[in-house]
Amino acid sequence: MSSKRILMITGDFTEDYETMVPFQALMAVGHQVDAVCPDKQAGDSVATAIHDFEGDQTYTEKPGHRFALNATFADINPADYDALVVPGGRAPEYLRLNNQVLTMVQHFFETDKPVAAICHGAQLLAAAKVLEGRQCSAYPACQPEVELAGGRFANLEVTDAVTDGNLVTAPAWPAHPAWLAQFMAVLDR
Repeated sequence: MSSKRILMITGDFTEDYETMVPFQALMAVGHQVDAVCPDKQAGDSVATAIHDFEGDQTYTEKPGHRFALNATFADINPADYDALVVPGGRAPEYLRLNNQVLTMVQHFFETDKPVAAICHGAQLLAAAKVLEGRQCSAYPACQPEVELAGGRFANLEVTDAVTDGNLVTAPAWPAHPAWLAQFMAVLDR
């Protein structure tokens, strides 16, 4: 496996596990992961939230850890990266309103670079208009957005992930083993 340079776009109220676990796991196997957020610099942090499945109609939310960014959004050039990671949580809800972020996401699809998105990360992919004809999993409440964006929603068990070309998606953090394994396989192509 050769080391890759991976961009992670995140923001306040990103899901704690869906940010920290891939950030640390990808670095642990030798990749460089730059975590950024619009209007923030390296050393700033974002709030995270812990989303859990406790038998309610949707997930519950509790405060998570602060997540320190290690790169500055304004300095990022997506052409310098081999892959993109989009964590879930509530961050994609407002990240999808940022045209610079949408352009960055589109770059990875236009250049056929690996992309991993989990949970509500599909909201950002839908807004970037990159799901046309693609199979995509996400938190079940995102199914309408995936389908309205022309994607085929993959209704998976919460522990499963799906790969469609360069895109690896999963419904939520319990899928980390499958999601990260499939993403690492796409990275090694």
